[in-house]
Amino acid sequence: MARPANITRPLFLGTTSVLCLLAEPVHAQNTSSSLPKQHQTTGKKAPTASSRARQLTVSDPHSVAAQPATGGTEAVIVTGTREIGKKARDSISPVDIITARQLSETGMPSLREALTQLAPSLTMPTSGYDAGALTSAFSLRGLSPNETLVLVDGKRRHTTANIYADPGPQQGSTPVDVDMIPLAAIDHVEILRDGASAQYGSDAVAGVVNIILKKQDHGFHAQSLTGITASKDGFEQGLYMDGGAKLTDRGYIHVSGDYVHEDHTYRSAPDLRTNTKINKLLGQPEQTRETVAVKAGYHILDNLEAYAVATYAHRHAESFQNYRTASSLDNYPAYAAIYPNGYSPVMTMDENDWEVTAGLRGEIDNWHWDLSSVYGRDYDQIGIANSANLALSTATGRTPTKFDAQGYNNEQWSNTFDLSKAFHIPGWPYAINVAGGASYRYESYSIGTGSADSTYSSGSDALQGTVAANAGNYSRDVVGGYIDVATHLAKNVQLDLAGRYEHYTDVGDTETGKAALRYDPLPWLGLRATISNGFHAPTLAQEYYSAVAVSPTAARGIIAANSPGARANGANALKPERSTNVSGGIVLEPVKRLHITADVYQINLRDQILPGGNVYGTDALSALQMNGFTLPNDAATWGSSLSTHWFANVASTRTQGLDITATYPTELSPTIGRIDWDVGINLNRTRLTHQSAAADGTPLLTAQSIAYITTAYPRSKMIWGGRFTSSDGKWTVGVHEIRWGQTTSELTDYTGATNSASVSAYSFTQFHNTPKFVTNLDITYRVMPQLSFTLGANNLFNALPSRVPDSNRYLGVPQYYMSTSQLGINGGFYYLKADVRF
Repeated sequence: MARPANITRPLFLGTTSVLCLLAEPVHAQNTSSSLPKQHQTTGKKAPTASSRARQLTVSDPHSVAAQPATGGTEAVIVTGTREIGKKARDSISPVDIITARQLSETGMPSLREALTQLAPSLTMPTSGYDAGALTSAFSLRGLSPNETLVLVDGKRRHTTANIYADPGPQQGSTPVDVDMIPLAAIDHVEILRDGASAQYGSDAVAGVVNIILKKQDHGFHAQSLTGITASKDGFEQGLYMDGGAKLTDRGYIHVSGDYVHEDHTYRSAPDLRTNTKINKLLGQPEQTRETVAVKAGYHILDNLEAYAVATYAHRHAESFQNYRTASSLDNYPAYAAIYPNGYSPVMTMDENDWEVTAGLRGEIDNWHWDLSSVYGRDYDQIGIANSANLALSTATGRTPTKFDAQGYNNEQWSNTFDLSKAFHIPGWPYAINVAGGASYRYESYSIGTGSADSTYSSGSDALQGTVAANAGNYSRDVVGGYIDVATHLAKNVQLDLAGRYEHYTDVGDTETGKAALRYDPLPWLGLRATISNGFHAPTLAQEYYSAVAVSPTAARGIIAANSPGARANGANALKPERSTNVSGGIVLEPVKRLHITADVYQINLRDQILPGGNVYGTDALSALQMNGFTLPNDAATWGSSLSTHWFANVASTRTQGLDITATYPTELSPTIGRIDWDVGINLNRTRLTHQSAAADGTPLLTAQSIAYITTAYPRSKMIWGGRFTSSDGKWTVGVHEIRWGQTTSELTDYTGATNSASVSAYSFTQFHNTPKFVTNLDITYRVMPQLSFTLGANNLFNALPSRVPDSNRYLGVPQYYMSTSQLGINGGFYYLKADVRF
């Protein structure tokens, strides 16, 4: 349908707000949870039989009736609360609501990249190495991706099987890959910026991202996005489609799909061995991604609904590895004939990801209940192309160039039963909402063996195949239950208490709790605070993953904490991370339509899981050999360039920060239009408060490792700007500035004519990636109510990260440091978008 002329789009909001609206009239441009409550409801009448079918829709937290499009402060949220029909203006915890329209207006081809443009507290890796570059990850509040829980329609989403194994702030993470969900399927995203383990379980330390899928029973929408970088590479083409239909007069079905292709980008400096840019290590991987989602619901009875959601995604991705010179093949004539000019190995990944949800929900005697089962699976087949197994060539004379090296499978089967009811007790004027539930979750993780050619002797070059000694199938069971009680202590005082117990068959029991309070002393002022504890259980990948990445003169391995090589060096079994979260905030409207929020937070994280056992040189070689790895013959001479480690509970950190948001609309004139201004700021700092030591007293973390967890995330992120909408609705122009704060890293020093050997395993050079400014511009013209075109630029002036000193670039190639979460390495991106809807 046509967009009314008075619809506007603020960029983002620090608390649940009118910024969430897909379409809202001018008079509804308010901040929802950022508005103080002006009235409190003392209770609802019991529903009549004729109204229960309608109320059932409301009891579905993801129904059309519960979507932000209902307008302004009346928008209903489903994240961070167990109350049915909780309005955004009444929210105790800060929640950002980002709509499909806002995601589209960023001009970004994927959900992760779009969210990074909109949410100040959310960041993503600058780039990535090896297989880690082939999976999408993001972070909240400067913590690991593992510390953020991702839900889809309120149900826990399964994680990727592809662990980020390389050094950096994301190391050890197996996040939910949100890009495996069609962007076209998303109605809106709710980001809870608060600890919520007591409400949702493991991983909700930094917050919760709840992705709500569309369920409209009519209409069709298609969008095409075509773009290229300022360097004239990285061509991208995206096609997004969705539509809905009725299932008689009692149900609906909504089908969505994306097709996205992204070419390589090339940002390497000249390789010191050739003085050319033949080494393509630094850059964006190439990928093609197809995703589809189906969501359906059907009212079997007026008070009983069956629902289902299914998503499927396939990704093929390729990432360049370090170039191998022609001289490296002097002793291997069979390969020299294939690669007369040397070769650049290419890591490949074919990924299949799917999830199916089925459930029943309804209402009995005002009890809202929801019974669901969710099965999800992610399978990654990782290979290496343009490669060689030189030992195999010598022994057999065969010359394969492509290898199936590694396979990983992650499965999750979750079953939950939830209940909630608002009670009215004589003598107490306010409703008491009581919610509770139980869950059972089965998790499994499998590591497959590589092909015989990829595992022979020292294995396929750049990526060894997984040997049988490091393969296996692992699983655990998780059972738990929770209770949540929410009420008003007075007209302007709300209280929410939650507690959860869970038992893991591999790491034991966990108990978490949360208390939240909000007080509105004045109609234009609200105060809120929460205190909670949380946890992140070690993933099965963190417990069992093993692999080695080999460069021309270096190798880096990860071995399982319970493996022979790790045990021989003092490794212990992993235990859960524990957190204590405290936050406080203020929401106010000092003048009409100026909405401001400010929230401070502190997260104390104990027993953080990081690569904690680090051994180098011959000790590393011995540990790897104990675990069945075979390295090139000259590996014993690589010194500190040869290393291995395992995951351990090695650190305690304290993260402190401040979130500020503000929105204000300016009416220009009835004939010109309006501008919606918005500002968002996140200030964030993490400090190391404790680290573990080895048996001999040596600290388990190096200065480089400490920098990954304390200063690799920007100290600040600020977004400000506005969106002009013409009075006739034909033109919209958005301009926003993003300031990325400084990151600080400890860089490895290299020596030799070609920077091919590291100087030390413990001495590093401090490097500051200075603050950067990025300007985003988009101009949209609506040709007709059903058709519009957008010309846009993300990073209009082609800002790039600070360049790494020459002495800290392995082989001279990586001129930008990829192990941070600041400005990306691609530079400017310019695009044309066409949008059709009926």
